[in-house]
Amino acid sequence: MRYEGAARRSQKAQKNAADRIWSFFSSVRTAVVLLLLTLLGAAVGSVFPQENTILNADAIDLAEYYRRQYGMVGYYYYRLGLSRTYDSWWFRGLLVLLGTSLVVCSLDRVLPLYRALSRQKVRKHPTFLSQQRISFRAQVEVGGQAGSADLLDRLAERLRRRGYRIRKDGDALLAEKGRFSRWGPYINHVGLLIVLLAVLARSIPGWSMDQYLAFPEGETLPIPETPYYLKNERFTVEYYREDELPETLRQKGAVVPKEYRTEAVLYECTANCDDPMKPPVLREVVRHDILVNKPLRYRDLLVYQFDFAETPQIVKVRPTLRNAVTGETIGKLELRTKQPETEYRVGAYKLELVRYFPDFSLDAEGRPTTRSPVPRAPAYVFRITGPNLPAEGVSHLYLVRPADKETYREADLNRAAGSPFSLSVESMQEDLEFSLYTSYLNVRKEKALPFVLAGAAVFIIGVCIGLYWQHRRVWVQVENGELLLGAHTNKNWFGFRLEVARVLREAGFPTDPRAIDKGGKRSWT
Repeated sequence: MRYEGAARRSQKAQKNAADRIWSFFSSVRTAVVLLLLTLLGAAVGSVFPQENTILNADAIDLAEYYRRQYGMVGYYYYRLGLSRTYDSWWFRGLLVLLGTSLVVCSLDRVLPLYRALSRQKVRKHPTFLSQQRISFRAQVEVGGQAGSADLLDRLAERLRRRGYRIRKDGDALLAEKGRFSRWGPYINHVGLLIVLLAVLARSIPGWSMDQYLAFPEGETLPIPETPYYLKNERFTVEYYREDELPETLRQKGAVVPKEYRTEAVLYECTANCDDPMKPPVLREVVRHDILVNKPLRYRDLLVYQFDFAETPQIVKVRPTLRNAVTGETIGKLELRTKQPETEYRVGAYKLELVRYFPDFSLDAEGRPTTRSPVPRAPAYVFRITGPNLPAEGVSHLYLVRPADKETYREADLNRAAGSPFSLSVESMQEDLEFSLYTSYLNVRKEKALPFVLAGAAVFIIGVCIGLYWQHRRVWVQVENGELLLGAHTNKNWFGFRLEVARVLREAGFPTDPRAIDKGGKRSWT
């Protein structure tokens, strides 16, 4: 595009290093290539789920997970770092380069365009008028300057009725409307730039979070990277009756959930939030039943229900401490299977938790380990101090499941360690508390989302301006008994030539619309 009387920096003949960099980023070809690379990177990142969408990603071997779920392709996908595409340096670098290209492209064109449009001359050279795609020439008898002024007034009046703004310079006039439509593409650029900046702002700590977490029924667990805790007070699921299912599903004996909800309580930690030796002080902030598409909302935090599982787990156990030698009952203690406390007092004795295994087992070398972070077979190792015990105390292993007590010979190990105690539950119904369901929740926080929506709205406004309005200009002047007309628009030439032909007819110059269309398209501002 040629800008009348205003040069673009990227088109300078003599360029230094800064000008070359400016020319590179101001190129539409560069912008298109960067956009395609960004879209390709985004597509590659969506081939397999990203790491932040995997439950308990911190507690599992992700390389093995991707290999098991998606084969060797998934394994190499993880090894190449594509499972963290949207947080990678190269993807964010592409966004930065694309944003730079948008800014430079806009500045390289919008400033010369503004100068050119704000300095338009009313009177043009006859050659300029005749070279426009829409042009008209006719001999007129105007009878002097007054006659030419009357003719221009008639044309100006017809054009003004159609929304044109009129400027005159002697026996020449310029009619213009829809100039604001020229800024549509640059408004698009502003909208895209806002979106890109908002996407980059998601990397600011605390601006974005998208986690998939498991909350067993009855448990209160912290939400990572926030001061909040969430309790799954109760989980309920309702299934479709057999007569409500399609015939194909009935034949297969399918069991399909109709509705499942988590009766959730959101707490805010007010004290001891980072002290593992003390229980956190929690303040209830909101209660809400979370269903699919009905999230819990609190400030900028959103908690969605996305799945569940029937996973019977031990949540709490209340064993009784006894002296195994005398049979004396000392008292009860309450143990959690998730984040247990580190110290307990039972009678005159102090029990200090040394190690905890949620899913106890022995490895190939016979050393204690845990098979998973899920409390399927909890095991506790205590150091017990108190009356009639060595000053350093004695070690005591407590296995919750009766089958594990026999398999790993708990009583023999405790006698060998010098512990005179036993820990066991008196009633399986009263002393064991189970969680039947685990609710899988998606916890999100998007402070950048309002800016993304604002950028999208600005982009749509720019699209509407660029699509539904046109910049139209008509130059008319009378010289030596001849009427010269030239007209230009940036789109919709067919409608524009009809409009110009009607104006000429109304002013007394009958003409066919096709006669004034010279074909081609001139690239004038």
